[in-house]
Parts: sequence; C-alpha cells; structure tokens
Amino acid sequence: MPKVRKRKIPVTATVASTSNTSSSSKPEASRAVIRRFHVLLKRKTQLLKATDRDLARKTELANVEHEIEELGGMESYQRMSTIGQGTDRGGGSEKVLIRWLKDKEMHKKEKKLSRLLEVGALKPDNYESCSTWIDNTPMDLNSRHPSIMEQDFLLLDEEQNHLKWDIISLSLVLNFVPEPSDRGRMLHLANNFLVSGGHLFVALPLPCLANSRYLDFDLFIGLMTFLGFTELQRHWKQGGKMVYHLFQKTMDVPLPLTKLTIPLRLSKKMILRTGDRNNFSILL
Repeated sequence: MPKVRKRKIPVTATVASTSNTSSSSKPEASRAVIRRFHVLLKRKTQLLKATDRDLARKTELANVEHEIEELGGMESYQRMSTIGQGTDRGGGSEKVLIRWLKDKEMHKKEKKLSRLLEVGALKPDNYESCSTWIDNTPMDLNSRHPSIMEQDFLLLDEEQNHLKWDIISLSLVLNFVPEPSDRGRMLHLANNFLVSGGHLFVALPLPCLANSRYLDFDLFIGLMTFLGFTELQRHWKQGGKMVYHLFQKTMDVPLPLTKLTIPLRLSKKMILRTGDRNNFSILL
C-alpha cells in the first residue's frame, strides 16, 4: 500500500498532538481536538467528492476515517465543543447574541415570540433564560439530545423556511462547512429564510478573517452586503480567538444567484495576504 503524503493543514491553526486529548478537559486540549476534527472532516468531504477513485485517494480516505475514529468520532468532537461552552470558560456565544438583542430591546417588544433557528446547537437549552421572548429551535447535523433537531441546514426545505425565522444563529458553523461555495450558499439561504428586518448572528474563529489568505473583514462585509445584510455589531479583540457579528436583513436576495450577477471578487479566490496564512474563504 503506497504511503500517503501529509497535507498542509488548511484552515486556522497548527494542530497539537492529539494523543490522550479526547479525554482531557483542558481548554488547549479541547481546542486541539476540535481543530483536528475540522481538518479531517474537510479532507474527508473533498475525497468523497473526488471524481477519480485511485488507490492513493482510497488509501488517504481510509486513513482519514481511521483517525476520526481514533479521536472518538463525532461524539468526541461534540463533547469537546460542549466543554468549550461551559460556564467555567465564559459560556457559549449565545451570551453575546442575547446581550446584543437586549441592547436592541427586542425582549421588551409586545409581539409574538421571536423565532430563532440555532444552527449547530450542542445543547438544547442555550436560550432557556430567554424563553419569554425567544422561541428557539436548536438544530445540528448530529443531534446529541432529543430536543435538538437533526438536520443539515443546507438541505432545509427552501419553500417551508422562506421568511420563517426572525433570528438565525450560525455560531462556529461556517468554519465547519468544508466547501467555500457551501459557506456562501448557507449565508444566502439565511437571507431567504429570515423575515424582512430579521437578524443573523455569525461567530467565527478570529483567524478566519484576521489571518486568511483569501478573506478579510472588508471582503466579508462586502459579501454580506451583497447578500442583503447590514452589519449592526462586531466584537473581537487583539490576541483573541473569536469574532462575532450581528447582521440585519435589509434586502431580499432571491434564490438562486446567477454567475452574471456575482462580482468576481466574491466568486473566485483572490490572494489578499501573503506569508504564513490559512486558506479559509467564502465564495458565492
């Protein structure tokens, strides 16, 4: 069996050794396992989509699947992610979204509950404290709880979800989607699914915007503007690990887009930074 060359890690950070990390609750160990899962699952998707099935690709796919299992599979990934959302580590990103929504006094409005679609939910009760003004629907690709809907956001019925949601949360979701074009489609679907004036919350690892070869803050905001969103809030800090955005839908952008209407800078990777960078990008 031929040896498979190790590929350069494409997205956000150098991966530390994963031996014995899947059972550790230390923050750095949890992050190392999560980063490694992102790399492996992205590569697995690429290999499964490959048109050719030569021996080298089959061998690499088998090696990738074996390493995923060695790390404990998706259960281990989700457990590490849940640990990272613990209150002893500052809690989940929902705290940021709740604070921003309260700043807009959405909790005081005398109307029906705001319908929230929480994509990538690892716990069913992240918004329980807001149940008097938020009707939350938690959803994840691999549900860990009966109250979390197991569903791929990209495969949601477009007609049934058209103008259905008041708020959509994509917290640490886009960076988990393997293909740049699917990330762009996810954001476009969010526009389609939100009511006019609805809110979109996006949380990403900071290096996705601050240290990417192909994406920076200006290009990301330009892409979101093209998709009918206006930026309301942004939070990150130098040396931090996360960046949070709150957008408001200010324009309908019907599905599907045509290539003739998409600016080249939003549909093709273009180098914005050189040097030691990651390859994260979002394309339409």
